[in-house]
Amino acid sequence: MAATGTFKKCKICDTQWTSRDLFINDPEITLVGYQANFVILEKGLFLFNHSCQSTLSIEVQAFADLYEGPIFEDRLQGSDQCSAYCLHQTLLKPCPAKCECAYVREILSMLQKPDVLTCQAV
Repeated sequence: MAATGTFKKCKICDTQWTSRDLFINDPEITLVGYQANFVILEKGLFLFNHSCQSTLSIEVQAFADLYEGPIFEDRLQGSDQCSAYCLHQTLLKPCPAKCECAYVREILSMLQKPDVLTCQAV
C-alpha cells in the first residue's frame, strides 16, 4: 500500500511519485501495456516501465476520471465488431468499436500524450 501523499512507489529503486501528474510526466516512465479485466474494467492494469528496469502496474480506476467521453453499455468482446485490441497487452491504440471497453483504450491514448493531459488538468 502506498504511503500517504504517494501516488506510486517503485518497488525496485524506491522512487516515489507524489501525484499522478508527476508520474505521467516523468520522462523515465513509459507506458508499455494494458492487461484487461473483463469482469471489472476499472480493475484492469496499465503497465509502465521505469528507467530502473522495473515494470509498474496501476489500475485503470486511477486514471478513469481523465476520460470525459461516452461510455458505451454493450461489451462487444468476441463479436464480429470487436477488434480484439484488449487481448493484446502491448497494443495501445484506440479501438474504433462502440464497446464498453473503448473508453479504456482512449485513456491509453491519452497517457501516451502527457502534455495534453497537463494542459487539461490546469
